[in-house]
Amino acid sequence: MDGKQLNPIVYSKNTIELVTVANEYCRFIEGVSKEPARDFLAKVQKILPLLYLKVSVVQPFESDQEFALEKFVSEVDYNFLQQKIMNLLGEHDDYKEVFDDDMQFSEQALTASVSEDLADIYQDLKDFIMSYQIGDELIMQEALWECLNNFRTFWGQKLVNCLRAVHELVYSDIDFEEQVKIADEEGSDVHSEKPGWLNHLFNQDED
Repeated sequence: MDGKQLNPIVYSKNTIELVTVANEYCRFIEGVSKEPARDFLAKVQKILPLLYLKVSVVQPFESDQEFALEKFVSEVDYNFLQQKIMNLLGEHDDYKEVFDDDMQFSEQALTASVSEDLADIYQDLKDFIMSYQIGDELIMQEALWECLNNFRTFWGQKLVNCLRAVHELVYSDIDFEEQVKIADEEGSDVHSEKPGWLNHLFNQDED
């Protein structure tokens, strides 16, 4: 031991628990095609509240850093995962949006998408945990700050909105079986466009 103290922000108990749940969420979303829609939704119903709790108990702090963090989730990654979730849920992917600022100016009901919400959350969390894996405490602290700030201003609201839609689907009598068959047929081309790191991940899981 060299006597150096660990950063109390990046290695706090609450932060480490957030990193753990964020990592589990990302692994879950990356494996979306492996289970039926109802099983997928049941797991989303459980992990979203846990994720919300783990983010909200991390002590907020200010950042005075001026460097930009590396982004690890590309547009291809995002679109691939969002498409897989959308195919799984089919016509039930969309839901009525009630917290959009533009709603008061719209004559028609605005809609949001479960798949987009989950992919937006994934994008921020994947970038966060990938930055954490670098091991540089300055980068880790900035990544944590960015994650907390984005939760407050962007994906926290998406999470609770999405949970409302997922709750309705979980307790519905919708039969997803026919939609799964259609999604499998239409998803063959999308599957071929998987980014390299996801191909590696899926191949590992199939071993």
